[in-house]
Amino acid sequence: MDGTIRKDIYPGLPVVIVLKEDQKTGKGTQGIVKDILTSKSVHPRGIKVRLETGEVGRVQYILK
Repeated sequence: MDGTIRKDIYPGLPVVIVLKEDQKTGKGTQGIVKDILTSKSVHPRGIKVRLETGEVGRVQYILK
């Protein structure tokens, strides 16, 4: 699943995000969602979240 639909993302969900500084390389960072920062229901570049580690980025895909 990709991370473009807000209703698919919730606190405690394991995801891979791309941090702002890694957007050019596309390097992913794995973590657990703490907060959802995007208010729109759909975002084409991924829903912005804060991980439990405090890192902020856009969800690239959801881990199962």
